[in-house]
Amino acid sequence: MKKCCVIGIGYIGLPTAAILANNGFKVLGVDVDLDKINILKRGEVYIKEKNLEDLVKKQLLLGNLKVSNKVSKSDVFIITVPTPLAERDSTLPKPNIDYILDAALQISKVIEKGNLVILESTSPIGSTKKIAEIILKQASCSINEIHFAYCPERVLPGDTLKELISNDRVIGGLTKLASKKSKSFYQTFCKGEIHITDAKTAEMSKLSENAFRDINIAYANELSMFCQKYSIDVYELINLTNKHPRVNILSPGCGVGGHCIAIDPWFIAYADPSNTNLIKTARQVNNKKTSWILKLVENRALSIKEKIKREITIGCFGLSFKPNIDDLRESPALKITKELISKGFNVLSCEPNIKSHPDFDLRASNVIVEKSDLLVFLVAHSEFRNMNTFKKEVINVCGLKLDS
Repeated sequence: MKKCCVIGIGYIGLPTAAILANNGFKVLGVDVDLDKINILKRGEVYIKEKNLEDLVKKQLLLGNLKVSNKVSKSDVFIITVPTPLAERDSTLPKPNIDYILDAALQISKVIEKGNLVILESTSPIGSTKKIAEIILKQASCSINEIHFAYCPERVLPGDTLKELISNDRVIGGLTKLASKKSKSFYQTFCKGEIHITDAKTAEMSKLSENAFRDINIAYANELSMFCQKYSIDVYELINLTNKHPRVNILSPGCGVGGHCIAIDPWFIAYADPSNTNLIKTARQVNNKKTSWILKLVENRALSIKEKIKREITIGCFGLSFKPNIDDLRESPALKITKELISKGFNVLSCEPNIKSHPDFDLRASNVIVEKSDLLVFLVAHSEFRNMNTFKKEVINVCGLKLDS
């Protein structure tokens, strides 16, 4: 197994392709986005990840990594395409696995006996079986001739390369042989322990991890809304509560973003609505926190406007979904900033991890402090720590230590 085809070269696919190329594989990265293909062909990257750009450039130059918009014959196919929600505004959003099914159809055109197909995209239970059915039907092969497995990633955005190599992996094959082959493949570059199970359990393990985190964040966010009513510093409260040896409350924020925690719990809830009340409630609490903060900012802004008798400027600090990354997917900070603009407020925004954005005039943090009447800290980027706010009005929703 020396030729790999990674389908979907985004936040997981591109680092995975680069790591495989660095470990002796001939890798083809495939994506339908021609802009991504052209950027990579210029030797550039579109993701801010530690050491990623240097590794990608090196492997492209060596010829170990190539990119295309078409799948080609390979020994191993890895699917890392998005799995969004189909009905976002529904009370019970439905998962959309169209990108996975399309990848399977593309693979079926070039698949050969003995090939290994691994699904890494976070997926509803049964997705691995579905892609196997598509490919086996098109290829007229049996489940013992082509091998299928599910192996979810577990990475911390901003340190993806390190975590893809060092973290444990869970592998669920549709057959024992598929699990064995997949384990041998991942052991070529993964230093973490490989845990073998069946495909459905592996699929559920990924969903369970993110639902667990969503529930814990929801508790912190609910505490923060309660504490606001009683003028309690929620960060001091959490710090004191965590002195208990068996308590570890997370930090609240302006909601939950990213392509995992904000999406994946709905995959469980949609599959069994009657037995997932806690999971659904956590999603609702975290979504409510975003609208709650928006209302908090709006009310404060109107109060300042009434006080100074003129139009005011709001400075929003941070657009990404978590600190020190450039990932805007499902970002509650981005949503809040856009909503403030849509409500007619004059908004200046600062996101130090991206160079430009089509909807925002990004400014340096010191310029925003100078020109704004209300400063709203939405994401705890390291660049904002100990920032002098010059006694301006501040809403600090991410617990940053600031110098007033």
